[in-house]
Amino acid sequence: MNALKPRDPRRIETLIGRMTLTEKLGQLTMMAASHTVTGPVIAGHSVGDIRSGRIGNLLNLIGAAAAREMQRIAVEESRLGIPLLIGLDVIHGHRTLFPAPLGEAALFDPEAWALTARESAREAAADGIAMTFAPMLDVSRDPRWGRTVEGPGESAWVAERLAAAKVRGYQGDDLAAADSLAAVAKHFCAYGAVTAGREYASVDVSERALLEVHMPPFAAAVAAGVAAVMPAFTDLAGIPMTAHAGMLRGRLRRQLGFEGVLVSDYNAIAELIQHGVAADLVEAAALALEAGVDIDMVSGAYLQGLPAALERGLVSLERIDEAVRRVLSLKARLGLFDDPYRRGAAAESAAALGERRRLARDVGARSIVLLTNRDDALPLASDIRRVTLIGPLADAPAEMRGPWWSAAEPDAQISVLAGMRAALPRAEVLHACGVDIAGSDDSGIAAALELCDGAQAVVLCLGEAATMSGEAASRAHPGLPGRQRKLAEAVLERAGARAIPVIAVLFSGRPLVVPWLAERAAALLAAWFPGCEAGHALADILTGRTSPSGRTPISWPRAVGQIPLDFGQRRGGRPVDPPGPFSSRYIDESPEPLFPFGHGLTYGRFTLSHLRVVPDSGTESATVQVSVEVENQGRRRAQETVFLFTRRLKSRVAPPLLELRGVGRIALDPGARGTLTLPLAIAQLRSLGPDLEPALEPGAIEILVGASANRAALLTGWLEVRTTPES
Repeated sequence: MNALKPRDPRRIETLIGRMTLTEKLGQLTMMAASHTVTGPVIAGHSVGDIRSGRIGNLLNLIGAAAAREMQRIAVEESRLGIPLLIGLDVIHGHRTLFPAPLGEAALFDPEAWALTARESAREAAADGIAMTFAPMLDVSRDPRWGRTVEGPGESAWVAERLAAAKVRGYQGDDLAAADSLAAVAKHFCAYGAVTAGREYASVDVSERALLEVHMPPFAAAVAAGVAAVMPAFTDLAGIPMTAHAGMLRGRLRRQLGFEGVLVSDYNAIAELIQHGVAADLVEAAALALEAGVDIDMVSGAYLQGLPAALERGLVSLERIDEAVRRVLSLKARLGLFDDPYRRGAAAESAAALGERRRLARDVGARSIVLLTNRDDALPLASDIRRVTLIGPLADAPAEMRGPWWSAAEPDAQISVLAGMRAALPRAEVLHACGVDIAGSDDSGIAAALELCDGAQAVVLCLGEAATMSGEAASRAHPGLPGRQRKLAEAVLERAGARAIPVIAVLFSGRPLVVPWLAERAAALLAAWFPGCEAGHALADILTGRTSPSGRTPISWPRAVGQIPLDFGQRRGGRPVDPPGPFSSRYIDESPEPLFPFGHGLTYGRFTLSHLRVVPDSGTESATVQVSVEVENQGRRRAQETVFLFTRRLKSRVAPPLLELRGVGRIALDPGARGTLTLPLAIAQLRSLGPDLEPALEPGAIEILVGASANRAALLTGWLEVRTTPES
């Protein structure tokens, strides 16, 4: 073993100088272990390749003992003793699962986002992991796309704040600490805009959309010090991102100033051949390296292709050394040269695990969105004696994990049935599946209907299987799969005839197109995939132990034909309002979403009034205070979420209908009133002009404040932006 510990650039240069070409390419190669494989299995490698220096990085290795053994081989049995970088998709938890990212985005709470990332990092690092392929920052306005579940929703503003919070949480104050992970911001860039919401399809967006919507979250991650970035699988206007030097070396490195590691997505370099821009693995490897990709994930393209690419003159040794330098620098920043065994050296205490489960329950409850609640059907009465749970997701603990469950065990998740029975020990809680999630057998519906009789409430647990969202899980028909609608309609009819309220709970990684269910259920909740404490979290909401506070981070369409849909669309010359025969409408459906961005009810009843903007004018250096009076006229303590939007009536470029500028929360007792104040920096109102350069235009800005992006319900005020101070 070599004892060299490169803590500064000179030592890294010394190490590079001692490396053979094979050892250099090994540092640029990441191969998969045998656990939780996330793509095609790439075989043909062994621990001997670690020993020989042909593999310098691993992913999908779970367990402290396994990680330590692989690290030991690299450090003690290879010629140069360079430690491994071990990564895993720790997307929303490791063994303890928090809500899927789209659900967690519903909190609109950066401190909570950072906290769950910090706890995920601690738990994964205790398993020997040093890198997570998260956060995913792809803005998605098309719920057909399966990976909508992994991201922040439709707002670039939310994505920016989530980016900063997650990087801070995963990486902590010191990247070398034993409980910190290197974060990988993904997928750069515009992956969420795939054609027709179809996974891996081409992306073709305007440069304005690229700069206004898709780049800002990555700029925020870079500003927060993210250690690594992953290019998207997709092409952008015909150029695959894995080979897009203009985006990777140009926009990401030169314009944003990113100096960290670029790691390819799974097998993406070899897939440049499928894209049709490389004839063979040699050309694919050369294209990716020249574009700036440092680590080849599992394709083996760098190991197999770069030696020949060097001989052909397609790449230079300087380019290879540049990439090796960045990889070694990251390993040094992670403290791997100082102590390669620091992650996984100490087991976590039972107390730490217990606290983490309590956090998962709290965040899980806060992620749930109460979409409708007719006649105060919820919360359930405290003296309720009989509740019937119906549906394929009522007793499905493994499905609560969502599509990225890392090292979480299926039986470690709390089902809705278990949670409700724990919450209602004096009540009879009955259960029938009725139908499978996606099957065609509806023979169980009759037995389910019989359990409705005599119940004081029916809870319908419907939605998607965990694998119906996530990577390679796009859906052309994002409604209820299988025979679930038939089950739901039968239950609604049976219970309705007996005046029994039906509470519908949707588990999914996307908004589902279910206007019929929203119209007929007594209450409708979006539970997303709530994580390991799902059953307890939902029971806390249903029984009133916790007032719902989640707000949907993505608009819910009435029909698939409305997609893509978002609150920031531009007005156009013949806008929706005022209505008319030649306005921008459908002839067969409302243009408005079923539930707008930010929608969510509580067990309070809030009113907003007395909007004030102080001062009501200012220059770029000023910050104004936007305040609103909030009153809880309901009978329960609850938390209201308030959104601050702006709208410019006239600009050099047609302005969006709404632009999100701030989010605030206030908790009030029944009958209480308070003032919520949101700061608005005038510099934040800069926009891209016709030349795509940011500038602040003078003029009137409409200030809009409300509980969602429902324009009809927003309070309005005005702000005058000046370019020079008043004399």
